Amino acid sequence: MAININDIDLSQYPYLDKGLEGIVAFSSRKSKIDGAKGELSYAGYDIDTLARNSTFEEVCFLLWHERLPNKQELDELNATLTAERDLPETVLNYLRSANPKSEPMAVLRTAVSMLADDDEEVLEMSHEASLRKSIRLTAKTPTIIAAFDRVRNGKEIVAPSKKNSIAFDFLYMLNGEEPGENATRTMDVLLITHAEHGMNASTFTCRSICATLADVHAAVTGAIGSLKGPLHGGANTAVMNMLKSLDPDTDIVAFIKGKLERKEKIMGFGHRVYKTYDPRAKFLRLLAQDLSKEVDMEYLYEWSEAIVKVMKEEKNIDPNVDFFSATVYYSMGIEPDLYTAIFAMARMSGWTAHYLEQLGNNRLIRPRLLYLGETDLEYFPVESRS
Repeated sequence: MAININDIDLSQYPYLDKGLEGIVAFSSRKSKIDGAKGELSYAGYDIDTLARNSTFEEVCFLLWHERLPNKQELDELNATLTAERDLPETVLNYLRSANPKSEPMAVLRTAVSMLADDDEEVLEMSHEASLRKSIRLTAKTPTIIAAFDRVRNGKEIVAPSKKNSIAFDFLYMLNGEEPGENATRTMDVLLITHAEHGMNASTFTCRSICATLADVHAAVTGAIGSLKGPLHGGANTAVMNMLKSLDPDTDIVAFIKGKLERKEKIMGFGHRVYKTYDPRAKFLRLLAQDLSKEVDMEYLYEWSEAIVKVMKEEKNIDPNVDFFSATVYYSMGIEPDLYTAIFAMARMSGWTAHYLEQLGNNRLIRPRLLYLGETDLEYFPVESRS
């Protein structure tokens, strides 16, 4: 007979909680989230301060070292990141032969895993070697995403220019022309705001894989697989696909209220941790407003503001980082199915930072399982089973 959970002495399972909500699995110095206040900081620095003043490369250093770099350290990191942007020929060949209809996240997952084959330090588990591999992974991920997008659209792959930031080179490789200062800065801010976010599903996956002492390529490949799921990454893609499906003269308020009446989910709202406005969304909201004006798509921003108002009035929930980032990406001419891959491009710095932290104080992840299936069943030969 099956076990009834009501008949179990749960005192032997004191931390049983579906989805591990409220369970502390790790300690970390990488980021701090205060969901009640709507605050996020990276290694002590408020996310809004970093978004307004820092660069993605500085944030990478901060996450890996838990302090901001001096000028010499930043110059050295920039030089290394620039030098490491090229892809092995095996990976380029895979991108050229991949099904152009494949999901970018699926291709990214495979290509990142393939990078291990050409990394001479792949099995070196020291902190120093793992940091070097982390830098290489962070440098090469933008090249993978841009190269596949070019190939699937029948265009030649554009090699990295190797003369500017990750944000600059990504847009250059994606579009085949040098981006302007505003576009580069906007992409930089997007990367900063997506770089790290505590113990989310993909970071938990990364640390769990690291805990087995698997290499960093294996850990971040698993993290990409986790982010690929629509309940983790992909909300901004869903937001943009919803907005794209509407006619410009749509009554957006009536449309959203209709979806709510039908109990349909509005993506980009609410968060498992934040009980108020997502701090990452505040600065992106301003970017969305400015960019929509610049590219004559102001109606998208106006729709977004109207949706925010309806959701607050009807459900008392606020937008998360995905909601306004959708408008920002689209205003930059980036197709929705690339959004989650760009999320992964930014989060590579956070995943590898957590990998390094786990490696420094490791213990195998082994939670308990509460069995609720049948017990004491009698075994019958296959011939006598009905």
